[in-house]
Amino acid sequence: MGRTMRANGIVEAGVAVVGGGGAGLAAAVAAAEMGARVVVIEKRSRFGGNSAMAGGIFAAESPVQKRMMIDARKEELFRKAMDYAHWKTDPLIVRAFVYKSGDTVKWLEEKGVTFGWVPPLYPNQEPRVLHWPDGGGAALIEALVRACKGLGVTLLGRWAARKIMTAGNNEVRGLHAVQEGSELEIRAGSVVVATGGFGGNRELLEKYGSYSENRVLTALPHMGDGFRLATEAGAATEGLGLLLLSGPRVPGSFLLSAIAAEPSPMMVNKLGVRFSDENISCHFERGNTVDRQPDKIGYALLDEGIKRHIVDEGLKRPGWGLKREKLFLQPRIEMADLEKELRSQAKKGNVIIAGSWQEIASWMGVGHGALTAAVAEYNGFCDQGRDDMFGKDPRLLLPLRTPPYCALRCGSGFLGTIGGIKINHHMEVLNKRGEPIRGLFAAGVDTGGWQGDTYSGRDLAGSAFGFAVNSGRIAGETAAAYDATK
Repeated sequence: MGRTMRANGIVEAGVAVVGGGGAGLAAAVAAAEMGARVVVIEKRSRFGGNSAMAGGIFAAESPVQKRMMIDARKEELFRKAMDYAHWKTDPLIVRAFVYKSGDTVKWLEEKGVTFGWVPPLYPNQEPRVLHWPDGGGAALIEALVRACKGLGVTLLGRWAARKIMTAGNNEVRGLHAVQEGSELEIRAGSVVVATGGFGGNRELLEKYGSYSENRVLTALPHMGDGFRLATEAGAATEGLGLLLLSGPRVPGSFLLSAIAAEPSPMMVNKLGVRFSDENISCHFERGNTVDRQPDKIGYALLDEGIKRHIVDEGLKRPGWGLKREKLFLQPRIEMADLEKELRSQAKKGNVIIAGSWQEIASWMGVGHGALTAAVAEYNGFCDQGRDDMFGKDPRLLLPLRTPPYCALRCGSGFLGTIGGIKINHHMEVLNKRGEPIRGLFAAGVDTGGWQGDTYSGRDLAGSAFGFAVNSGRIAGETAAAYDATK
């Protein structure tokens, strides 16, 4: 198979892929392996998208798990995923993802990706399903790019898709793309949309009820190009408004986000009210607890004793907010580093260091009586060794009595949107009558129907990255098969 030819602003291809992240590149490789001529356009100059910054992917019954004697059965994990979503997701899509995932790890290993580790996402997670590539998501992307080049896939950076071209019968015929005033027509029998959602598009977030200035976007600010392309081509929608939430997050500080996510600080909202067990193990669910508070803000409260405990014992939630090379390694925090970061963030208005709870209450804008009473009640739970409010593990009940005290202002973090384009389990885009739009496919977080109202990190850790690669692979295979019939 030769490289796709270009002439006079026209590209001839069998499969055109919009978006060069994990989903798009997986689609391109899968389609090319089936003999399709493939072209990928990417809006940015670099390929990889959020997947290049991601960590591990979900898989069940993979060769890696079998080598490590991890019993992660597809049927059990499928049922767990559906139960976690209360069967609000499309079981055919979820099943296609889960049952494909183990083979996809094998497929990636054949392309040079090595998985030396299947760590727990949170303490005592079983079964372990998070497959961590050596080198993280960046290494996985590099392997897919190499595979694309070896298969003759045309990779076009800094081109933005403007419109999906269709024939009179609404069958897909390709794409129009633009680049700094230049135009390109990509004539293709099928199109795969994989542009990474709309986490950076305030207008769409507000329209679908997902915007808050106190949420912290921790990924690339994708603008929803794929969602626009597909809906303009007649696609139905599903899952709009769902965010991949996590938390708590101190804006601009990885270190203090990790501290706030620890189970030992006490958490209150802007009214001075404690609102959850701080020992919730899955930070996606803990993000929910912050997100439902007034103005979607929480405050992590510490004293010198809690700070010393964290420094001496190391982080119990080390996967949250630290540099990628230290994820899951139980890193220890140096007191000097912690103090330096607290002072730095205090200057930015995200932290207060004070000698009394009255000062902290004033900074928070709450009556000091409410905050003082909440802290006193919590200290009482610590003294009796029993949390009568939320049942927190007694081993993690540490009183706040040694000044100076600190309050860290936190929002929920989000890694982007999940949902928008309605698909079936073949990754075919559906119209408003529930019928496939011929020649149009979609993958990754641009699509809906595979995730409930809370990201399923509890049982399907790595499912966003995992779904991107697996759905991309399915979309590429289906798109290539469709193109071959034309």
